[in-house]
Amino acid sequence: MKIYMARGTYDYLKKIEKKHSNENMVAMQNTESALLIHETAGASIFKEPRSYEVIDSSGTFNDAGFAVLNNIPVTDEGRPLFEHRFKNRAGLIENEPGFTAIRVLRPLESNTYIILTLWKDEKSFKNWQNSNAYEKAHEKRGTESGIDKTPNIFSSPSYVTQYYIPEEEK
Repeated sequence: MKIYMARGTYDYLKKIEKKHSNENMVAMQNTESALLIHETAGASIFKEPRSYEVIDSSGTFNDAGFAVLNNIPVTDEGRPLFEHRFKNRAGLIENEPGFTAIRVLRPLESNTYIILTLWKDEKSFKNWQNSNAYEKAHEKRGTESGIDKTPNIFSSPSYVTQYYIPEEEK
């Protein structure tokens, strides 16, 4: 499975989504930009997308109202360890109220992996951040056994982008 992403104005991306209503797509926006995500086993409908391979997946895009993209630049030598950690994650997030989907995305043209999580709303995401499951998922962060302390894994700091999925998307 692949995920393709394109940026543009929300109205323009919405037109593309409506034109390809038989595809698994979701348009989202924040105060700075808009993003259209296309998940498919086939080819991209975009001319110049950012392209990713889905290496771990749970849930669906249905009922999502809030998206969080954790963008993590990983070195070539760090890829195997990084992927191993995510492929063997505890999977506790799937049990959180308001969770709708997770996709762990391997970049096909860059070094930045994306951990995409979709939530019913922003409140559900914030509740997860304050939960025991979140603490468990991140308990090794900052410790000697945490991946963030392993040399040569990350090429630069990670960053998070968040988007709202307008009501008509649901």
